[in-house]
Amino acid sequence: MKIIITGSLGNVAKPLAQQLIAEGHDITVISSNENKKSEIESLGAKAAIGSVTDIEFLKETFKGVDSVFLMTPPMIDATDIIEKTVNVGKKYAEAVAKTGVKRLVMLSSVGADSPTENGPIASLHHIEKIYGDLENVSSTFLRAGYFYINFFNDIPVIKNAGIIGANYSAEVKVPLVHPKDIAKAAAQELVKTSSDQKIRYAVSDNREAGDFAKVFGSAIGKPALPWIEFTDEQTFEGISQAGLPEEMAKLYEEMGRGIRNGVVQEDFIKYGSPIDGETKLEEFAKEFAHHFNS
Repeated sequence: MKIIITGSLGNVAKPLAQQLIAEGHDITVISSNENKKSEIESLGAKAAIGSVTDIEFLKETFKGVDSVFLMTPPMIDATDIIEKTVNVGKKYAEAVAKTGVKRLVMLSSVGADSPTENGPIASLHHIEKIYGDLENVSSTFLRAGYFYINFFNDIPVIKNAGIIGANYSAEVKVPLVHPKDIAKAAAQELVKTSSDQKIRYAVSDNREAGDFAKVFGSAIGKPALPWIEFTDEQTFEGISQAGLPEEMAKLYEEMGRGIRNGVVQEDFIKYGSPIDGETKLEEFAKEFAHHFNS
């Protein structure tokens, strides 16, 4: 099959490309970075260098393709973040419609069922609906859990303050996922020829926040590492001090509040809290410890 992968050689896109290439598919990877061209080609894929905000580039790249893996790039430094993210989704949808692509797999998120109280995930809610309105296109909305690798952002706080936490309690359960498990799920969905539209959850583990402190603490030789529930204000201040712009810091604060209130996890729980990824928290903790000690 001819398959397009967006996301350059990121944490999901690279292992996805590697798996599909190994299976014998004709893969093109989209990247905005010209310097990635040789690395993409060294994997055995074609490189399409251009911007995902350029509709003409997208239409040219999508011609003759069987399926596409669509992820929207993070707009961390932008203003009007939700609107700009949704606009990328609109351009993807237009390119799919104009070129006759029959199958799409979207990297979405746990919590995308809600238009509110989920921070940056709200953009994915709107994009799911845009893709869902496409005619003659089968689609899978791959709703991923909280990326394990985001915990690397907690390493400075652990080192400097001896704590880990967020604006939800130790008893709150959070669906988690490793990027390589997302890649496996995406690879399975991209090669399907069914004409349906469905939601698939990509989750590797579902754990109480207090377990993050216990498991990571044990892995790094700090078994007494506590989980601290921050206020929303403390969360916003901490994210801002880490260097993120105000708008994104507010969105992350809101997402934490949505996890605390159960809005983000609600639909995942309704689906029966499905877990099909292989990487459990304890296994990822080894990776976390390596980063902590490096």
